Amino acid sequence: MTTMPRLLAAALLLSAWMGASLLTVAVVAPGAFAVLPSRAIAGVMVGRVLPMVFGSGLALGLLVALAAGLRAASPGAAITALLASAACGVALFGINPRIARLRADIGGPVDALSMEDPRRVAFGLLHGYSVAGLGVAMLAAGVSLTFLVYALRPRT
Repeated sequence: MTTMPRLLAAALLLSAWMGASLLTVAVVAPGAFAVLPSRAIAGVMVGRVLPMVFGSGLALGLLVALAAGLRAASPGAAITALLASAACGVALFGINPRIARLRADIGGPVDALSMEDPRRVAFGLLHGYSVAGLGVAMLAAGVSLTFLVYALRPRT
């Protein structure tokens, strides 16, 4: 595949992932917490969606980095795609399993714990790190997409 079609495919895939991520954070998660009968059930539901978002972001970031090439068409797109991939990987393999273990250790709704309970405090921190990981990944993906669009512009 020549450079332009490869970069266009990378840009389209990155756009699709960013759309799915934005849908998750702007519609799915708030909707789950608004309509499901408990925060615990909503948390479990969102917890089932996020691994797919993080896993696809990890894989896609690597694909975009390969397509853009560190020394070829768009090194900036490649570097920022790798950053997005790394953020997704940390969230998927580092943070989310800890959240799952903590939920299992708590054995019930996190909201039932007192605000001072170390498990609730740890859960809050891990949740914040997970949100930050997705935020970093989305921001890096947006920057990568900007580099890709710039590389695709017609040269005069």
